[in-house]
Amino acid sequence: MPYWPLFLQRAEVADGQTVIALIDEAAKWLATMDTDQWQSPWPTRGDRDGRVHDAIAQRKTWICWDRQAPAATLTADLEHDPYWSPDARSKPAVYVHRLVVARQYAGLRLGASLLNWAGRTAQVAHGAHSIKISVWTTNLRLHQYYTHEGFSPRGFHADDGYPSGARFEKLTSIIPFSWPPLFSAPSRLAEP
Repeated sequence: MPYWPLFLQRAEVADGQTVIALIDEAAKWLATMDTDQWQSPWPTRGDRDGRVHDAIAQRKTWICWDRQAPAATLTADLEHDPYWSPDARSKPAVYVHRLVVARQYAGLRLGASLLNWAGRTAQVAHGAHSIKISVWTTNLRLHQYYTHEGFSPRGFHADDGYPSGARFEKLTSIIPFSWPPLFSAPSRLAEP
């Protein structure tokens, strides 16, 4: 049983392998779920791991801890994502990448809580209008998950070779307040 509340903190450079291990654990589980998501790191393992380490170095990645055990991770980026069209980038948003919940914490709504935290925090601190996420194109169950969590489909990325081409958006104005919180968290996504 998890120790409540969990603690969310910014990932440090030394946490790179922890984040990669969470992704690899999710990839093994996804292999049992009739999807090709993350079965091959895109476009290579070195490129994927490089993106993970870059996001950590840029202080955009967070880890949710259950004492010393990593329960989940996500990257919350306030910079515009080039995979979204210029029109879609006209209002401030937070772009979420690599949301992963460790399997032993599945079913607790931790992923949904982390998404809502990222959106609410970005709205308050940076005026973010929405949360945007690019989702694995062929993982229809994941598309249903995001729709169930209040995200609206926003079409597909024009590059057919990009595996996370399905785009979803949730307005920060509709994020519900939940109590008690699953984790304690800082109130800022970025340093001043």
